[in-house]
Amino acid sequence: MDRLLNTIRPYPWGSTTALADLMGTTADGTPQAELWMGTHPAAPSRLLRASGPQTLDAVITSRPAAELGEATLRRFGPRLPFLLKLLAVEAPLSLQVHPDLAQAAVGHRIENAQGIPLDAPHRTYRDDNHKPEMIVALSVFEGLCGFRTPAHCADLLEALRLPELAPHITALREKPEEAALRAVFSAFLAAPGTLVDAVTASVAHQAEHAGRDRSAWKAYDGIARACPGDPGLLAALMLHHVRLDPGEGIFLGAGVPHAYLGGLGVEIMASSDNVLRCGLTSKHVDPEELLRVVRFTASPVRVLRPTAHGVGAEEVYPAPVDDFRLSRVRLSAGSCTVLDATAPQILVCTGGRIRLSSSGSSLSLGPGDSAYAPAKEQVTLRGEGEVFRATVDAGQGSA
Repeated sequence: MDRLLNTIRPYPWGSTTALADLMGTTADGTPQAELWMGTHPAAPSRLLRASGPQTLDAVITSRPAAELGEATLRRFGPRLPFLLKLLAVEAPLSLQVHPDLAQAAVGHRIENAQGIPLDAPHRTYRDDNHKPEMIVALSVFEGLCGFRTPAHCADLLEALRLPELAPHITALREKPEEAALRAVFSAFLAAPGTLVDAVTASVAHQAEHAGRDRSAWKAYDGIARACPGDPGLLAALMLHHVRLDPGEGIFLGAGVPHAYLGGLGVEIMASSDNVLRCGLTSKHVDPEELLRVVRFTASPVRVLRPTAHGVGAEEVYPAPVDDFRLSRVRLSAGSCTVLDATAPQILVCTGGRIRLSSSGSSLSLGPGDSAYAPAKEQVTLRGEGEVFRATVDAGQGSA
C-alpha cells in the first residue's frame, strides 16, 4: 500500500477555492478543476518508495499480475482500467459525449493512420478506449444529462415564445423520437447568432419569472451568461437539468450528451480521454463525428444512491460496466471496516481522518489524500470520516 502524489489539472472552468477548501490548503487564485488518481499518461499518479518516486503506471507495468491480479489482467490487459478524480466545477464544462468501445477503436485507428499527433488540438480519439463515467456529489452538484422526451423539449421551447422556434417545435411534436431529436439537435448546433441571441434573452426572462421548471431555467441562464453567443445553449435546452445532493450520483454511458455546471464531486471513469464536444467550448468540435456518436434516445435521469455491501460500512454505487466499481465508506469514532480485494484499489479521503493499515504498512489520510493498494491486499480502515474506494467490478474479482 502506498500514498499517492497526484496532479491537479488547472482547466479554466475549475473552482479557485473548492479543492483548496477540501484539502485545507491555501488557494492561489487559479482554477483547480480536477485532481487525477490513476495511471492515465496525461497525469499519472506517483508513489513514494524507498528507491525514490515512481509513477503508478510504471509500477503496474513492472509486475502486472501481482499489481492487478489475474482476473483484472486477463480482462483489461496490463493497465489500471479506471481513472478516479476529484472534480471542482465553477463554470460550465463543454457539452459532450463519449464513444463506445467499437467507435473509439475505429476512430483511434483512423486518426493514427492520418498522422494526427495525440496531443493535437483537433485530435478527437486520443486512445482506443470507451469512457463510461460516474459522478457522485460531495456538495450540491448541477449538470445536464441525457435527452428529454421530444414532447418535453417542445413544451420547453414553446415557453420561450419565439416564432423562429416553431419549425423545431413542429418536428418535435410530429416526427418519431429518434428522428425528431436528431433533426432539432443538429439544427441547434448550427443555429445562427440571431437565434442564439433571441433564445438567450427569452431564457433570462424565464429564469426571472417562470413558476415551473425555474431551477432549470436558472441553470440555462447561467450557461448563457458563461458562454455568450454559443449555440450549445439551444442544444442544452433539450437535456435534463440534474441537481444532486451530497452522496447522490449519476452514471453516463456512451453517446449520452451531458455537461457539468457546478459543484464538487468524486468522478470515476474508464481510463480514457476520448471526448466529442457539442458546444459551450472554444475547443475542437467535429459535428459529423459527433452526430454519429450521439444516441438520440430520450431517457429519464436515474439518480444513484449507494447500497450496503457485506457486513462492514461499505456502500456501493451500481454501474452497468466492469471497468470500475465505486463505493463509499463512512466511519464513526471507534468503528472499523476491512476491505478485501483481488483487484487493485485506490482510496481517497473526502472528510475527517482515516487510518489505513495493511500487511506491514499504515497510512493516515485527511481530506484529498489518497492511497493505492495492489491486488490481494487487505486494507483495514479506522477513524472518523469518509472514504471513496475505486476498484474493479465484483464480477471481475473485487470483493
